[in-house]
Amino acid sequence: MTTKNKKPIVLNGPSGSGKSFLLHNLMKKYPGQFSFSISHTTRQPRKGEKHGIDYYYVSKEKFQELKDDNQFIEHATVHGNMYGTSIQAVRDVQSQGKIPVLDVNIDGALSISKTDLKPRLMFVKPPSWEVLEKRLRGRNTETEEQIETRLNTAKKEMKWVEEHSDFYHHIIINGNVEDALQQLSDILEEDLD
Repeated sequence: MTTKNKKPIVLNGPSGSGKSFLLHNLMKKYPGQFSFSISHTTRQPRKGEKHGIDYYYVSKEKFQELKDDNQFIEHATVHGNMYGTSIQAVRDVQSQGKIPVLDVNIDGALSISKTDLKPRLMFVKPPSWEVLEKRLRGRNTETEEQIETRLNTAKKEMKWVEEHSDFYHHIIINGNVEDALQQLSDILEEDLD
């Protein structure tokens, strides 16, 4: 398998499942092997986030322009903000000889699964509902209303996964970061240099 043909990783999980933390640790464990496919979003950056590194932060008008121009392989509105993964973002990562990582929601995974990218579809679950809620509240980055919105979305996502468990190639329970990271590493072993 040539490096350019390595399958992208599509990682789903409710807000607070720890998927982003897992991905950052995976990239740290295997430097130079992965790169985020940087998504576009209309949401405002959180403290410490940077344009072109965490997301491409764009106006709703610019996002709509890209969408109308069929530049996205997936796009969705989540918590009132628009998110999308561009075709170019995935190609940019592959051209660097790295495995593209796409951190998207379930609708995004459904769209990407219909492309010729042949992605590895993974879902990260918290060990319990209580842990998920504790993680969300512990971030101190959202209002109570935003937390409630995220919790409601998480309920819907977890229900969908239960009803469509055969959609994902792998479901990872993130109760212990080291164990979840090892499971992720084992799954991706054949693609790692």
